[in-house]
Formats: sequence, structure tokens, C-alpha cells
Amino acid sequence: MVMGKNTLMKAALNKKMTKPEETDEDYSERKDSWKAQPELEKIVTLLKGNTGIIFTNGDLSDIKKVLDTETREAPAKVGSIAPGDVWIRAGSTGLDPKQTSFFQQLNIPTKIVKTQIEIVTEKKIITAGQKIESSQCALLDKLKIRPFNYKMEVKKVYDEGAIFSAEVLDITPEDIVNKFKKAISNMAAASIASGYITKPAVPHLLANAFKNLAAVTFTTDVTFKQADKLKEAAKNAVVYAAPTGGAPAGGAKKEEEKPKEEEADVDMGGLFGDDY
Repeated sequence: MVMGKNTLMKAALNKKMTKPEETDEDYSERKDSWKAQPELEKIVTLLKGNTGIIFTNGDLSDIKKVLDTETREAPAKVGSIAPGDVWIRAGSTGLDPKQTSFFQQLNIPTKIVKTQIEIVTEKKIITAGQKIESSQCALLDKLKIRPFNYKMEVKKVYDEGAIFSAEVLDITPEDIVNKFKKAISNMAAASIASGYITKPAVPHLLANAFKNLAAVTFTTDVTFKQADKLKEAAKNAVVYAAPTGGAPAGGAKKEEEKPKEEEADVDMGGLFGDDY
């Protein structure tokens, strides 16, 4: 881990990118080992604010996990930017009634319960992204609240000349597999709908073709070995009864179909030209 002034780190990187000349003091040391590395310019542009550089030959995801777990509680500081919202919860503060005016100045409703100040309703006193004021810090200090957690955050990752966002380190192999499966599924669906055949659609097309062929064998004398197995399974299918005391499965459906059979026998009155 390298921490230092941004100007010094930029100067070191710029020197490494600059081709050595004979007038340089370290010309003899650098002339044989120097090579152009314009990609380092990307790192120079990222050195802003309180930034450090971590070098590793290991798994980048492991480094991020270590940084994410190492957090420290910190109080609110006047003039700093709040990293998150801060709420004062309802309940006893442990402060004596003499300090009621302090809460009134901040528009925080209170009441006196057993000689102690008690906050009536919760209230947000700090909003994320805004500067923290002195009155807010004083209140949090009185309540002994340390609202913030500070830690090192990975801003960017540099690997073999490429810079990418730190969110990439949170992607797991399972996420990649799921994304790949979803992409293949979408490609197959688009292929079947458009008629443009692609490899992901072939298994689905073969399955649909087999279903169509099997359906034909159930209504004709044409058959094949795989369809015979389906027919045999259909003949041997067990019809399970409904729960005890109930009618057999499908019984209600048959009773509903009886009126339809009677309706089919109604005389249509020569509608199709019987009188001619």
C-alpha cells in the first residue's frame, strides 16, 4: 500500500513514463530497462483527493473484502460532508431538564420523564451529501452518538493497462453463469419467434418437432418406437381419486358436459337447407 502526496505520486509516474535522456543523472540505470508505458497516464488522472495505491499479485476480490470489513466508528465533524443520513430516535436521552432549550433550538420535540429529557418523535438531523453544522455536532456529542463509519473504498481497478469500476469485483462466478444462461434463453426465444435458426434454438425446435410427431401417432396408425412408449405410458396412467368423501377426479367436469350433449340433439329447423 502506497500513501503519499498526490503531487509526489504523479511526479513518480510521470518520470517512469518519460524516456531517459543523456543529461539525466540516472540515465545509465534507466536506458536499458525503460519502455514506453502510456497507459500509466490513466492512473495519474485518478490521483485526486485522499487517494492511495494498493499493489497486489493476488485476487483483487479478496483485497476488496478486507477493505470493506475494516471500518472505524467516527463522530460527525463540522464542515465535513455527511456520508449518510443521521436520525435521532425517540426515547430517553439521559440529559437533565436544564438542557431542554438546546433541543428547542433544533426543533426537536421533547418531554420530561422522571427528571430526564425524552425525545417524543424521531427526527432526521443530518442529510447525506450535505455539510455538517456545529449545532448538529454538538447535539450528537451530547447524546454520545458516533453516527458514521469510515473505511477505505476501492475507486478504480487497474489491470494490464485497463481501468474498470470497483463494482466488477463484486461479481461472482454464479452471477456470470446466470447472466450467460439468461442471454442464451433470450437468444433462443428470439430465434424461434423470428424463424432465424441459431444454435441455442435447436434443442427447442427438436423438442417441438418430436411433440408434433408424437401427437400425429395418437390420431393415426403411423407410429414409431419413442411414440409407442408414450402411448403405453398413457394407457397405464393411474387415475387418482379425490380426497375421502369426494367424487372421482374429473366427475364434476363430466356432469357439466351433460347439458352440452343434450344441446347437440336439438333440431336446427332446416338451417342448412333440409327443406330443399
